[in-house]
Amino acid sequence: MPVDAAELWTLNHRLLTVVLDACTAELTALGLDPKEFFVLAEAPASPYPAELAATLVIPKATMTVYVRNLVAKGFMRREIDDADLRRHRLVLTAQGQEARTRALAALAAEFDRRLAKIAARDRTELQRILLELLD
Repeated sequence: MPVDAAELWTLNHRLLTVVLDACTAELTALGLDPKEFFVLAEAPASPYPAELAATLVIPKATMTVYVRNLVAKGFMRREIDDADLRRHRLVLTAQGQEARTRALAALAAEFDRRLAKIAARDRTELQRILLELLD
């Protein structure tokens, strides 16, 4: 029997939503909106606002709002890029790095709780499959 791709997508989305919902209280305690968390989490790998918006598939105008909020909360700052003085790079502050670390730990713990239901070999296979799908 063939696997329904739409059903797989829906199951994956539901799993991610359930994990994020389970961590919302902890994210809120850190001063993060769940969507702001994703911006904070990805900023070190994609430090330019336009690049970050593309990576997270967020409209640039929405990214501007999230960045403004995170800067106001003291989680990140804008710096002029030495390589191109016309560009601003996003840099996490010490407070932002701490919040990112704690938020990622909370998400990892909740996801790990769910992953504990499957065998280690299946976790390895899941990782391989997800990496292949993202390639």
